[in-house]
Amino acid sequence: MTRRYFGTDGVRGRVGKAPITPDFVLKLGQAAGRVLRRNSANGQATVLIGKDTRVSGYMLEAALQAGFSSAGVDVVLCGPIPTPAIAYLTRALRADAGVVISASHNPYHDNGIKFFSAQGTKLPDAMETEIEDEMDRGYECVQSDELGKARRLDDAAGRYIEFCKSTIDAKVNLKGLKILVDCANGAAYHIAPAVLHELGAEVVAVGNTPNGLNINDGVGATHTENLSRLCAENACDVAISLDGDADRLIMADATGHVYNGDELLYVIVCDRLQTQRVDGVVGTLMSNYGLEKRLGELAIPFVRAKVGDRYVVEQLKLNDWLYGGETSGHILALDRQTTGDGIVSALQVLAAMSKSGKTLAELTADLTLLPQTLINCRLPDDYDWENDRNFSQTVEECRCEVEGRGRVLIRKSGTEPLLRIMVEADDPLFAKSLAERMAASLSARA
Repeated sequence: MTRRYFGTDGVRGRVGKAPITPDFVLKLGQAAGRVLRRNSANGQATVLIGKDTRVSGYMLEAALQAGFSSAGVDVVLCGPIPTPAIAYLTRALRADAGVVISASHNPYHDNGIKFFSAQGTKLPDAMETEIEDEMDRGYECVQSDELGKARRLDDAAGRYIEFCKSTIDAKVNLKGLKILVDCANGAAYHIAPAVLHELGAEVVAVGNTPNGLNINDGVGATHTENLSRLCAENACDVAISLDGDADRLIMADATGHVYNGDELLYVIVCDRLQTQRVDGVVGTLMSNYGLEKRLGELAIPFVRAKVGDRYVVEQLKLNDWLYGGETSGHILALDRQTTGDGIVSALQVLAAMSKSGKTLAELTADLTLLPQTLINCRLPDDYDWENDRNFSQTVEECRCEVEGRGRVLIRKSGTEPLLRIMVEADDPLFAKSLAERMAASLSARA
């Protein structure tokens, strides 16, 4: 099943270039609207629309609203709000679908469109293909008396804040904790600090002054190089870093350690083990072997899905399991939320710290991760890296050299025009040298 526009996380690209243009987004909204009405029991549909803080969100929101309205679909506008908030609100309001205008961790000049089903999950591949096929029909507006209406949900943020708080036991509070939260100048800028404050924490917020152009700019979950320093300088117990649409979480402490998605998933799983059985955990091709090994020691099955939280969710549902995630910080706790949620995941970790009285370092002391080196190579659009003989030969040589000590993973990004080269090995210098050797062997580099 080949999709033309949808990648691993919706439709994404550079603003002003296909497919992220007003005319395309209008057609996308109209096509999605027709599909939703066709699959609706009564032929009617309502859609929620949220967005992050990119300046292009205004333009794309208007185009998307026009597309849905012209297909006879009612629209509820939620304004700037985290991606997982739309997943929750779509379920809570019994809407037919939710849409988020966001390019997640990408720079401001990119944007994208993500869809959620009525159940608060990413749309299945088959439905995305159906929407693409519907776009081939071209523009087709309903009669004036059938046009969809639009309204704003003024308390969208407040509803989501209350939901986040409800995902930890009411007996747990964060009093006594001083927490630094980096909002990436993104969708959680007005929500994450409020959630933590209302649960009793002393909060220091950074990356909470969006201007439409500074989302993910040196801040957030993809720029954690200063997170531990900021945590120490502000005398905080722990630091939380979200990405632009707040579905990703990275944490740090004042000692200089940054905790990735594998480590945070481990903390959550171990916390659940105190009160219940954990049948299994899903990671991805990028998940550290150290996590798989440690879970095995705890007699917890571990399987790997393709990269992308949608595929982690698919494997979780296939196995009827609850917990999974990605090294990058997408963490799934399906007993709390239907999709990756940075704020909810952070609360699960903070609750584990509060209940145990332990620091993050203590909670992860028995988890040893293998060193990884990841190099992102930007390549020309017309470059066929899979048939680059020099690169293929180098990759094979490196795989032979690392056998028994680690692994090599080569994959094309589903959200950016990048080739990702990852080496995992028992020696960080060895891993770094192999990754650099493979990157240098590429015949074409942008």
